[in-house]
Amino acid sequence: MEEQHKKILQRNRINLVRDLDPSNLYDALLEKGVFTQDMIDEIKSSGTRRDQARQLVRDLETRGSRAFPLFLECLQETAQHHLAEILQSGAPTVQLQPAAPTKVHPVIKPLPVISPMDVDKQNKDTVPIYPLQRPTTTPSPSPETETFRPRPQGRTRRDSIKSYKMDASPCGHCLIINNVEFERESKLNSRKGSNVDCDKLERRFKALNFIVEVKTNLKQRQIKHELSALSKKDHSQFDCCVVIMLSHGTEVSHSRFPGAVYGVDGQHVPVQHITNYLNGQHCPSLQSKPKLFFIQACGGGEKDTGFEVSPDEAQPSIGRTDDQTDAIPMSSSSDSLSTSDETDARATLPTPSDILVSYSTFPGYVSWRDTSSGSWYVEMLDRILEENAATDDLVTMLMMVNDEVSRNSAKGLYKQMPGSFNFLRKLLYFQTPA
Repeated sequence: MEEQHKKILQRNRINLVRDLDPSNLYDALLEKGVFTQDMIDEIKSSGTRRDQARQLVRDLETRGSRAFPLFLECLQETAQHHLAEILQSGAPTVQLQPAAPTKVHPVIKPLPVISPMDVDKQNKDTVPIYPLQRPTTTPSPSPETETFRPRPQGRTRRDSIKSYKMDASPCGHCLIINNVEFERESKLNSRKGSNVDCDKLERRFKALNFIVEVKTNLKQRQIKHELSALSKKDHSQFDCCVVIMLSHGTEVSHSRFPGAVYGVDGQHVPVQHITNYLNGQHCPSLQSKPKLFFIQACGGGEKDTGFEVSPDEAQPSIGRTDDQTDAIPMSSSSDSLSTSDETDARATLPTPSDILVSYSTFPGYVSWRDTSSGSWYVEMLDRILEENAATDDLVTMLMMVNDEVSRNSAKGLYKQMPGSFNFLRKLLYFQTPA
């Protein structure tokens, strides 16, 4: 598909996902050769009407140069005129070249008697890929004919990745642990601005149809108790579970994944243990369902000064002067900027599938927090979810968060780079208000 047509689809994705009726389009798209039957079946299996519409638009962008005008034809033929008009308003006039005879269908010959494995291989190798090659009287292909490499056996198109079921109402539980005031014996400073983070995330996940529970100023044993209680809930009627940790953090010895989050008593809980509470072994009712962990805490005490880039790559840096960190300095850490500087914990990830842990910072480095507007990471995560959850999957949105946070600078010098460990097997789209 031409780049200008892709951009039109992307600009109008919210309208298409909201209003498109894919079920009325399948026959027309198949007849015109835009999609194969296999692709139609994959779209149908992606979930709800909105999920199917989203998958259809995504697949459409991978088709040939005739896909966009043929899609407009299908919208007109199925009386979805308002969508066709929206797309046409931003598109140049497209002249369709007549395709090869449209009334002639491929001749289907009976398969010989062969082994099941050979049948499977033959079926995969002979699946037609758009544009659909119909019998013609001239065997030589047109110079404009687009050709595609056959799909290797045993591999699938990226676009065939399915989406998690996310239509339960409510969608699932969301536990937020917000540690702000630390006991004097812990020798940890108060985390000013963390309540701003907590309020933003509570509102955001309620808007995404989660049951949100907030726990404030928990000691180590209380953190473990709340996670254990969450793992013992019956999640069978829900589709997802979210845990958000807002606290100080540090590096710890580990067998697989580093990082730990502090309780207000100065005792820490390894993030590896936090995630283990909800894995398939310890929480059977969440098996095969996405478990999401968002960690606003430092991964260590190092402060990143960034590196110089070429003028073409340079982007405006958002300077901050009232930023603090949430890390506990290690022996290898940089000197503190002031007596009030702190750092946040680094997250880790266990091996079971369907888990994603999103870190506010790169392992070993501090995570910055503004004392009045909250942390860089949570501020951007909240904004990206608000603006893009209706159209984009979670992993794509987290990349947007990474990009935006990387542009900030603390005290005109220090940088921050979020990241995630992704063990999800499918795309994840949140529920959004109609």
